[in-house]
Amino acid sequence: MKQKDWKRKRRFRQAFARLIGKVRNKPRGKGPYEGPKNSFIILAQEKFGDAILLTPLLKNLKSRFPGASLEIVAFSKAVYGFFRSDTRVDAVHYAKGKPWRYAQKVLFRKFDILFNTKDHPSTNFLLQTLLVRARCKVGIDNEYHAGIYDYLAETDFHSPIALKNCSLLGVLGAPLVPEECRPYIPPMPVSEAVRRFLGELEEGSLYGVNISAGSPKRYWTGESWRKFVDAFPEERFVVLCSPGDAQQKKRLEEACGNIVPSPETGNIHEAELITKKLKALVTPDTAMVHVASCANTPVIGLYGKAPQDLSRFSPFLVDYRMVVSSTALVRNIDAGAVAKAFRDLRGY
Repeated sequence: MKQKDWKRKRRFRQAFARLIGKVRNKPRGKGPYEGPKNSFIILAQEKFGDAILLTPLLKNLKSRFPGASLEIVAFSKAVYGFFRSDTRVDAVHYAKGKPWRYAQKVLFRKFDILFNTKDHPSTNFLLQTLLVRARCKVGIDNEYHAGIYDYLAETDFHSPIALKNCSLLGVLGAPLVPEECRPYIPPMPVSEAVRRFLGELEEGSLYGVNISAGSPKRYWTGESWRKFVDAFPEERFVVLCSPGDAQQKKRLEEACGNIVPSPETGNIHEAELITKKLKALVTPDTAMVHVASCANTPVIGLYGKAPQDLSRFSPFLVDYRMVVSSTALVRNIDAGAVAKAFRDLRGY
């Protein structure tokens, strides 16, 4: 999207949010919400990384309110599929699916608590806030949510997203314990090839590199990955990637003698199972950073020069190093800088 178009859409979203706030003009709730907490409906953000960072909230809600139902509204098919396999979630609804089915399952019902996980105005999320009926509607505190929600969860803009999501607990009078906010990956199918590889893989014997990323500006180059791996001939590596980068994975495996060939992973759960056995993972700023948090595996994250990404989407509850580009593009990170961070993480 061109910068000009992006700014125009942002101004529209902000104006739309201000209009809703003026029309609804809800007074901001004080103190913890003391009403019923038997049913929650949560508006989930659109990417895999967002979904992973929502899981700490689901875990805490089920722990503190074990009899409550948790339902998710998903705005992408990827997130819809992710939460369908989560046993903590009672139902997942695709907002962009069949309208009549969505109305029956969501809009014709009433929930105790609605929570919007976005901390900035979003047209789709604001529309669902208006359409979904709930006794208490909670948003994350920002100037564009004023007047729209019954309660606003207070959290610093640069807080890690996992903790930002868990700020709902404060509204409910349930103290937030950061150590209880490690994310997780729901169980998913595991192929026979991955099972065999895991059975043969000695825990802590390999390092991992993830070569895939969620957007072009977050990719590191194949040449840089090769330089990095070649700098450590005494170590053994395994390459992880999404299906679209399978050919690049194969080229790296063939080019570097210290890369152990591995089967392609069919889902993010398989990637997590491999990550759990690694000594550490090197990855661009993408969902695999948060998979490492789930697996409690040390991580080296490659980031573009964007302060909000460095603070909000940094590795969480794991030992880590961050290597930051001098520009918005991860590909501008020098392989030597990553090698330096790798030596530092290894401790020798």
